[in-house]
Amino acid sequence: MVVFEDRWDAGRALTARLAFLRAQDVVVLGLPRGGVPVASVVAESLDAPLDVIVVRKLGVPFQPELAMGAIGEGGVRVLDRMLLARARVTEEELAAVEARERAVLDARVERLRRGRPRVDLHGRVAVVVDDGIATGATARVACRVARQLGAERVVLAVPVAPAQTLRELPEADAVVCVSAPQRFRAVGAHYVDFSPTTDDEVVALLEQADRRARAAGTGDAAGAGDDPASHPGSATDEDVVVPAGRVSIEGHLRLPARATGVVVFAHGSGSSRHSRRNRYVADVLHEAGLGTLLLDLLTTEEEGDRAAVFDIPLLADRLGSATDWLARRPDTASCAIGYFGASTGAGAALWAAAEPGAHIAAVVSRGGRPDLAGPRLAAVRAPTLLVVGGADRAVLALNRRARESLTGCTSELAVVPGATHLFEEPGTLAEAAALARDWFVAHLGVASSATTRRSTS
Repeated sequence: MVVFEDRWDAGRALTARLAFLRAQDVVVLGLPRGGVPVASVVAESLDAPLDVIVVRKLGVPFQPELAMGAIGEGGVRVLDRMLLARARVTEEELAAVEARERAVLDARVERLRRGRPRVDLHGRVAVVVDDGIATGATARVACRVARQLGAERVVLAVPVAPAQTLRELPEADAVVCVSAPQRFRAVGAHYVDFSPTTDDEVVALLEQADRRARAAGTGDAAGAGDDPASHPGSATDEDVVVPAGRVSIEGHLRLPARATGVVVFAHGSGSSRHSRRNRYVADVLHEAGLGTLLLDLLTTEEEGDRAAVFDIPLLADRLGSATDWLARRPDTASCAIGYFGASTGAGAALWAAAEPGAHIAAVVSRGGRPDLAGPRLAAVRAPTLLVVGGADRAVLALNRRARESLTGCTSELAVVPGATHLFEEPGTLAEAAALARDWFVAHLGVASSATTRRSTS
């Protein structure tokens, strides 16, 4: 059975099957929410615009789970006339259901697009992407909606689907699938990380694609007449291997053109470069003009060792090695360096920032354990922001005590109301990312030596 690390890994695997579309006029359409991360990888690889295709089921009035049709944007409506006749649904009942679902659809489109216009499909190849399909009902409707919106050809692309379902998709001109098992359990069974995708993540991916389209001057972005120079493309976007003593650690380096600052991500579990939360924050920082290095501070063999996860000196030493590695690269040697730490990575970031001769411009901890840096906290000179969820009471108390020990630097404690430890509540991760972005933008130009302290809590 093919298993994907996460939706981005699935997108890379799917992209390899879609190379035949590179020279064609393609628009990639992700099905919200889970299909959009997969679609974003496909769109970037094909250098194609990214959009969402939002559909809503029209349920029979007395049996809502039974679909009598579906609707999409632009007034598109797909109906099962035979079912309507058998169920004796009147035009008035149909109109009432459609009006209710149309309001829901319009609200969701507005929430995801934030006023950006829909990408025109007329005469183009629409590639409808989801993170996997089971029955195929939603995908089939999406294909029909894409065609009614003007697509000349419709390609359905998914990482995984039952073999039987793939044989029953006449709405698509072509179907591309990475894995089609005969015995299919569930889409999520084919992923290591199948965490829910949030509306905030969908919005961020659409905005990122919008900026890419503006920079390329394709005209497939809202406000396409903006100055492309204000949206510089990436100079570097690659997987890297960083020497760290007797081992090598893996990471992903992304640098915008003319980057002046790089934020290194530290997470004690060893999964920083695959973490969807870290990737989301990294995208927000990148859009602000900052480079990012997502690191796996532990090797594959080490990350299963609970003692290694809490070995703050080891994690800090690996972080220092990565910082030295950046100082030796021609494209990052002159960049100011910041640390973004989560969980035990926050303790490691502050430990490393306290090392003699460490020239770290700023540190941000998200839901972290800065207390694990212990006596090293007083030696930290980098401006430090501690971001904690208001509902994460135990960690909030630890952060408050740790902040009292940050006597040698500017520090702030920002509390995100209603957020728990993983910032899974709607809007909370976006707020945490915005706080981190603003802190790094303010401090990565010149490292501060100020010792004043102020609080936002």
